Parts: sequence; C-alpha cells; structure tokens
Amino acid sequence: HGHDSRKKLIKGIQKLAEVVGHTLGPRGRNVALDYEMYEPKITKDGVTVAKNIFFRDREMEMGAKLFKMVAGNTNLVAGDGTTTSTVLTSAIVTKAE
Repeated sequence: HGHDSRKKLIKGIQKLAEVVGHTLGPRGRNVALDYEMYEPKITKDGVTVAKNIFFRDREMEMGAKLFKMVAGNTNLVAGDGTTTSTVLTSAIVTKAE
C-alpha cells in the first residue's frame, strides 16, 4: 500500500508539473481554463494553472495539492517564479524517487 501510494503521489506531482511547465519563460504557452459558472480565462501564470488542475485519484490529488502549496508559497513570498519553483520541485521529487 505504501509503495503504490508513493508512486501515485509522485505521478500527480509529475503530471501537474508537465502542464504547468508549458507556461515557463518568455516562450511559454498560454493555458485556457474553463470555468462552469464563469467565462473562460487564458493565462500563463503557473499558480493559476496549478490551482485549476484536479485528479480523481486520491493519492495523485494529494501530490498535486502538495505541489500547489509550493506554487502558492512562492507566489506569496516572491510574487513570481511559481512555474520555475514547481518545475524544480518536480525534478527534485523525481530524482529522490
């Protein structure tokens, strides 16, 4: 149970980093976010993209939530660099695996 959960947690982090990573840098891509009750939004902000990604799998969602905390704290402290911090976090977690 522990090994499988850890794998899923890491998978959630990696999937979120993959999507958020596309917004990195001046050549980063825009991401369209679709809200049910509101108009769609187009953004390149890593923390905004991260906050709008959810997984059905409990362990993957837990990994994504940890990742969202990293992006949120970076945004709170530095005001920028959320995409960079999430990509670096993913690389560290993947390497530590």
